[in-house]
Amino acid sequence: MTITLAPPRAARVARTAPATSTPGPLDVLGVPGQINLDYAATAPCARAAADAVAELLPWYASVHRGAGALSRRCTLAYERARQTLGDFFGARADDHVVFTRNTTDALNLLARALPAGTTVVTFGGEHHANLLPWPRGSVRLPVPDSPDGAVRALDAALTELRRGGTAGGHRPPVLVAVTGAGNVTGECWPVAALARVARRHGARIAVDAAQLAPHAPVDVTALDVDYLAVSGHKLYAPFGTGLLVGRADWLDAAPPYLAGGGATSHVGAATHDVRWATGPARHEAGTPNLLGAVALAAVCAAFAEADRVALHRAEQTLLARLRDGLAALPHAVELRAFGPSAPRVGIVSFVVAGRESAQVAAGLARDHAIGVRDGLFCAHPLARRLLAEAAARSGRRDLPATALRASIGLGSTAEHVDRLLAALGDLG
Repeated sequence: MTITLAPPRAARVARTAPATSTPGPLDVLGVPGQINLDYAATAPCARAAADAVAELLPWYASVHRGAGALSRRCTLAYERARQTLGDFFGARADDHVVFTRNTTDALNLLARALPAGTTVVTFGGEHHANLLPWPRGSVRLPVPDSPDGAVRALDAALTELRRGGTAGGHRPPVLVAVTGAGNVTGECWPVAALARVARRHGARIAVDAAQLAPHAPVDVTALDVDYLAVSGHKLYAPFGTGLLVGRADWLDAAPPYLAGGGATSHVGAATHDVRWATGPARHEAGTPNLLGAVALAAVCAAFAEADRVALHRAEQTLLARLRDGLAALPHAVELRAFGPSAPRVGIVSFVVAGRESAQVAAGLARDHAIGVRDGLFCAHPLARRLLAEAAARSGRRDLPATALRASIGLGSTAEHVDRLLAALGDLG
């Protein structure tokens, strides 16, 4: 089948409500005829984000750098976005809300801000963004087989670090870095329980919430975590922004992530006569991404007004339909780290026995207008392990070396899921 892509102006709002209903702020834009099941890579644009950008564009001007009406309005919009996002993610009064490009950028910023000698403890189930930025000497724990196993493993690791980590009465800092929901399996990690373990051992904890935040409320105060990293492009605001929310002391003590205008309070004539700003500005040098900040704030404000329980229930119904349908296909094997009933968000990775994943994905796009992801999902250690475990669990020797991932969210429907299952069924 030949696919003719509509021109950009043909983009429409994809929604589950009847076509006569008024588009809501959390309806998503899409191209008619295309089935997007790749939300975990980049979610489509929510109406709230598009409307907020369209409203501000005529006023677009510099932020923090001008006295004119346009600049003053843009500065106000930027700082209001920061406040909205801080409130949405439960930032404490003394936390910083720093705008970044995405979760990867946010975690790299945090890695640059670690006090000297900090030990970072992660699990092998992390996205590369939460594996690669950390300093040498970091501790990588094996992938646990359950949420409770993750809590026990962290407790044992921190006990061992505390036993051997004192020098002259000084205990070097420890940061635990974990995901909120895995980008390969969608399985939810026990963040609150891990935070309690970290607190008991005097460690801090950072959460990669890139995959969790689009599907569930995330509150740093309620979870008692120290740092939170989020991507706008996962959260229906595809305008190139992200966030690092968390404790001010490490961020204010660290050298600026970028050196340049806006990050300084004073620059003298001498080469090194520089005083850096405190607060978020210290790590936001250069002209900021105003549109990205405003778009993300608009989406989060819309989520704050929405019935998150109803959204979660609808997503879980679709997720169960997808997983049950895959389980009924004799040639499909799901990847998972925890048990089959572990809580998860709308992400499922799987393989089709005897078929290369890249070829399956290409065929779904070419013949069925269905978009899914194939590969190792920027989580190579975890994906390779889960592929090996899937082969052992299924007893099959014809599983491919990479996987497929279908992910759902706002705008996904039962028809989308059924068409994917039907297309996969035809492969058999």
